[in-house]
Amino acid sequence: MVSAPGPVRREGREKVTGAARYAAEHTPPGTAYGWPVPATVARGRVVAVDAAAALAEPGAVAVLTHENAPRLKETDDRTLLVLQNDQVPHRGWYVALAVADTPEAARAMADAVRVSYAPEDHDVVLTPGHPGLYVPDAANAGVAGCRERGDFDSAYANAPVRVDATYTTRALHNHPMEPHATTARWEDGRLIAYDSCQGANAVQETLAGLFGVAKERITVVAEHVGGGFGCKGTPRPQVVLAAMAARHTGRPVKVVLPRAQLAAVVGHRAPLVQRLRLGADGKGVISALAHEVTTHTSTVREFVEQAAVPSRAMYVSPNSRTTHRVVALDVPSPSWMRAPGEAPGMYALECAMDELAYASGVDPVELRVRNDTATEPDSGKPYSSRHLVECLREGARRFGWERRDPRPRSRAEGRLLVGTGVASSYYPVYVMPSSAEARVSETGRYRVRINATDIGTGARTVLAQIAAEALDVAPERVAVEIGSTALPDAPLAGGSSGTGSWGWAVHKACTALTRAVDEHGGTVPPGGLAVTASTEDDIEEDPPHAKAAFGAQFAEVTVDRDTGEVRVRRQLGVFAAGRILNARTARSQFTGGMTMGLGMALTEGSTMDARFGDFAERDLASYHVPSCADVRGIEAHWIDEHDAYLNPMGSKGIGEIGIVGAAAAIANAVHHATGVRVRELPILPEKVLG
Repeated sequence: MVSAPGPVRREGREKVTGAARYAAEHTPPGTAYGWPVPATVARGRVVAVDAAAALAEPGAVAVLTHENAPRLKETDDRTLLVLQNDQVPHRGWYVALAVADTPEAARAMADAVRVSYAPEDHDVVLTPGHPGLYVPDAANAGVAGCRERGDFDSAYANAPVRVDATYTTRALHNHPMEPHATTARWEDGRLIAYDSCQGANAVQETLAGLFGVAKERITVVAEHVGGGFGCKGTPRPQVVLAAMAARHTGRPVKVVLPRAQLAAVVGHRAPLVQRLRLGADGKGVISALAHEVTTHTSTVREFVEQAAVPSRAMYVSPNSRTTHRVVALDVPSPSWMRAPGEAPGMYALECAMDELAYASGVDPVELRVRNDTATEPDSGKPYSSRHLVECLREGARRFGWERRDPRPRSRAEGRLLVGTGVASSYYPVYVMPSSAEARVSETGRYRVRINATDIGTGARTVLAQIAAEALDVAPERVAVEIGSTALPDAPLAGGSSGTGSWGWAVHKACTALTRAVDEHGGTVPPGGLAVTASTEDDIEEDPPHAKAAFGAQFAEVTVDRDTGEVRVRRQLGVFAAGRILNARTARSQFTGGMTMGLGMALTEGSTMDARFGDFAERDLASYHVPSCADVRGIEAHWIDEHDAYLNPMGSKGIGEIGIVGAAAAIANAVHHATGVRVRELPILPEKVLG
């Protein structure tokens, strides 16, 4: 569809002029600076910490260790229990914090701290046959670790067409532009923390539990956040370290994690080994589907990427087996990364669908159309809206799919082999309870207050639009205040749930405010009016419909037949994601996700060094995110989709669906170009040539 561009980002000028203040840019008088000291063994315990040389450095304030750091209460997230004992569960675990008058002095102090260890044998390598593998009760998002429907074994054995393939992905790291940072201070028993996070309420509640302080005595501010992609979705060690050091020293303390340390302490997408088995009839209609996932977690906290879940939702599958197996290794704790579960799971499923298309002699677009379903296979619930077929058809039309020769290695331009590929996209609709306040002044100016977090998505802008529409006023008359626990409670920015959750509460508050003004005869009384609303009672615990966004992604690649270099010439995505509230910010989200999918396919990957027990790629020089030169042509479109079962705005989340399917479309295009089926990401030249 063609849409008006939509309002520009409200905070855009602040950001480009430097007026927007991020967590590290709050510097109260007397601020000290913390620099963490990571463990240099892969497993063991700390025997001694010699801080004498560090404390002799100019500007030294303190060195916190497990021997003198403030004691914390127990928590479910044990990644936050830093400096509490002598145990080292993995390399990079924090064993000390140097605090000084300047960041330079803190870094020098950290280098001068001498730590002695009693190392132990470590195990950091994921293998499909690892003896420690087990089936978890639940994977991320609370989904069942194992699900089975029908009789997969018999249906697969009797299927005329079968595919059995294993797909492997390396660990991935989020690497937001802004590293994790916190500025914390204590005042009369109250804690104020400026934190780079995706949800200030979650940080507030966690700090309250750790420090044994009523949450009302803690204020967390996250007014501007420079990206997160999931790794700021839960509290991270820097906010705990800053609060501990501020309490220990009696001064405000700022902790900015060095990028080289992020790989070990703020989460990663775990490596995955995924076996897909598809059984189908001669027309490509699936009768049996098995998706078996093997991955790792840490010994500190269990986190299981729910990569098999898309196979429970995407296509007809009367006989299905979807399982997760996980092993706890001496590795950093994995966590959320953009579209956890769906991004890697759909890579494997959509590559297997491409293999099934070739095996059955059916066009890859048509194969997906034939296996479309109006109900979610796993739950049996009807979808509130599902326009996957429309996305595939529209994408094929825009992309020029009908001109494609289906034979692999059928098109060349000199030494460049050219290929095209397609994949479906899918992301479930999540919504969480939220609250918001709407105010109007005597002069007719409106203000919306909600503890939403704008991590670069344009949340301020869209919330102002939602409010203006509900109030029937121009957006310019609505101010939006977000990013502080001093505001009405709201959930984090994650799971593509932000706009749906926050917007629902804003819409409800503004609608109630309009009624309140009407009850005053249409005139705002002296002092103005304010209304607070919550969606706690509006969200169904077990809704009768399955809800999800869908899409189709197409890619064209060139592969140098001599060097194996893969270049993506163009990407095109068409999405069905409910009502698009702001075309400008929506297109940014779609193309950003698609670009991240390109990185997943071709450039990104973290290598576990088995001997040393840590990830080798620690910075943006070695961990290769796509640059502008890598993205030669990218288009995002969407179709009109009306869904009455979502929320008052009729919107679905769009922050993550762009990455889902992008890597598979590129991988399928590489196969079409070369005839080589690379089943391991990233697709490197040596794999293509091999």
